[in-house]
Amino acid sequence: MKVSVAICTHNRAKDTTEAVESVMAANEIQGDFEIIVVDNRSTDDTAAAVKALQERYGSKVRYVYEQELGLSVARNRAIREAKGDYILFLDDDALALPGWMGAIVDVFESDSAIGCVGGRIDPVWESEEPEWIPEEHRSVFTILDFSRTVTEMEAPSIPYGANVAFRRKLFLDLGGFREDLGRKGGKLLSSEESELIARLRRSHKVYYTPHGCVHHKISKERATRKWFLKRMFWQGVSDAVRREDTSVFAVAKHIIRLLQAVVTMLPAVFRPKAFIRQLVHICYRNGSLVGILRYGGRS
Repeated sequence: MKVSVAICTHNRAKDTTEAVESVMAANEIQGDFEIIVVDNRSTDDTAAAVKALQERYGSKVRYVYEQELGLSVARNRAIREAKGDYILFLDDDALALPGWMGAIVDVFESDSAIGCVGGRIDPVWESEEPEWIPEEHRSVFTILDFSRTVTEMEAPSIPYGANVAFRRKLFLDLGGFREDLGRKGGKLLSSEESELIARLRRSHKVYYTPHGCVHHKISKERATRKWFLKRMFWQGVSDAVRREDTSVFAVAKHIIRLLQAVVTMLPAVFRPKAFIRQLVHICYRNGSLVGILRYGGRS
């Protein structure tokens, strides 16, 4: 089998249905792919929704239930279940556009040294995009437009999990995603992709294609300052856990940067974007300290 499309979901039955339907509508690799829906302990009607999809599409759609909560756990389950040469991860709130699957596969097959391929991710805002979002932090909302041409992504640039693919055989040597990273219930942990890709880069290339594009839905609940700052806090936690740095020097560094951000915030009170930037620094450094002191380099 050429391709396994992996969609990991938790309590998003409607979105998951639309994601599967988008893949089926956009596929160009007839008879040579599968869609694996990993139900990560959903309590809604996800199982019934996937059953309805199976009645429409037959064996193309597979349902797997994963009891242990966690996005990385679900992704690793998808890796174990996959039969394709390439595993294409698609978020449950993303929609594949025509040409998506073929564009990703074409990049892989152009060079055997390419181990990971990411594609463009365009936002679909449920409400309008807020004006207060700093341009340098739009990526927090899983938006990616890296290049107009197929190109190698040099470190530290990486594809995002809403639209990222890997050669399946590489996981035999790499292992999977670190399960102490990645979303888990209400914890907005992340960095599982960057950690895995850092390991992959030791032996393989990472590429980007603008032609393998998906639309990513952004709900109005996420387009709020509260969610954004919470996400930046958990980015700080995630980075601390990924680095496994519990040194006194690391603690001191983050405390100093936190105090600097607090002092710099005061003159920016009447400049909305400057003010939100300083709040980002405060939340991130606070998260970094929590990651070091509370989690001790582990989640």
